[in-house]
Amino acid sequence: MSVYVNEQIAGQGWRARIAAEYAGKGLGGRLRLGVRPAVVVVDLINGFTDEAFPAGSNLDDAVLATSSLLAAAREARCPVVFTTIAFSEAMLADNVWLKKMPAMKGLLDGSRWVDVDPRLGRREDEVVIVKRAASSFTGTDLNSFLTAKGVDSVIICGATTSGCVRATAVDACMLGWPAFVVRDCVGDRAVEPHEASLFDIDAKYGDVLSLDDALQAVAARKTGAVA
Repeated sequence: MSVYVNEQIAGQGWRARIAAEYAGKGLGGRLRLGVRPAVVVVDLINGFTDEAFPAGSNLDDAVLATSSLLAAAREARCPVVFTTIAFSEAMLADNVWLKKMPAMKGLLDGSRWVDVDPRLGRREDEVVIVKRAASSFTGTDLNSFLTAKGVDSVIICGATTSGCVRATAVDACMLGWPAFVVRDCVGDRAVEPHEASLFDIDAKYGDVLSLDDALQAVAARKTGAVA
């Protein structure tokens, strides 16, 4: 099932009510996208985008939208980095995360399941960071990579919204990176956690953007027309 649902199906009445309550309590501030954003593509790997894999689901819409954003980012020379999850056989037995998520035990080093979805057209010069935790920052060199690239903000795509995308957005915020999650470019296995997580991210940790807004923001970096 695709996570892309229209407003009527998702039932958005709660959004306005809770957003108003949060705003009254000082939540939901807005961030400013920097002049050198990086695009971080979280775990859009075969194991999550192919329904033949136990942890996979239909993320075709997110993959397609991310492809569009990547094309614009490459044109604007924005740094692009991918993440994947991969375990060795020796890690499977005692890993706490895998006790909660045994569906991921097939994400083994060297298997096709840990490869970036080929529809994204990853280039040879685009880094793939291997992680073994939900956040793209935990136990990885992502923070150092962004710093070395002179990045000042991150645009986040990927899967799943309620898992690795949310964890990455939270840690980005904690580490001082303004984070922007592109709604059209993220997906989950079910609508409810997807929508709730987007709302929570937008209220507390980063801004949630539409694909159109993200494309416009990246294009502005290319032309130098940064507000």
